[in-house]
Amino acid sequence: MATATAVIWLSVLVRKVATHAVPGLLMISALVLTLQTALVIGTGSVLLFLLQFPLANMALCVLFAWTANTRKPLVAQLAAEVVALRQPSSHHPGLHRFFQGATWLWAGIFAGSTVGLAVLMAVEPIKVFLLLTTIVTIGGAVAGTCLSVLWFLRVLRRSGLSVRFAQA
Repeated sequence: MATATAVIWLSVLVRKVATHAVPGLLMISALVLTLQTALVIGTGSVLLFLLQFPLANMALCVLFAWTANTRKPLVAQLAAEVVALRQPSSHHPGLHRFFQGATWLWAGIFAGSTVGLAVLMAVEPIKVFLLLTTIVTIGGAVAGTCLSVLWFLRVLRRSGLSVRFAQA
């Protein structure tokens, strides 16, 4: 884990030097992996090791919430980086509100996952907890993605906008 953390932070550094920008997804991955690695290295306790799951979700919740009301909500940045989604050249308030709302949605999903995983960790045996962690993580990601896509399509339809992806 320490090697993986070093490699991902090296990737962040290389991207920053080469392009003067670091993709949000890379930064999220680096922060989460750093938190997980610190817990693994810093403790020998199984309980503290398992804390990485709810703590990583809490860190993501804070990261999304931190950017939600800014000019560049994290969901807008990720849409641009992951699927090359360009926003209109002129500021579109409806689209901006969507990205802010979707960023709050994801902050809420990660907050709910944090609470759910913390409760599961307290009441379930380790093997069951790990299985349920996978289910909660995948379920939250699928539900959040479906809600975000449906909401986005609704905003596009109401605003008379169309989707155009960046040319490589």
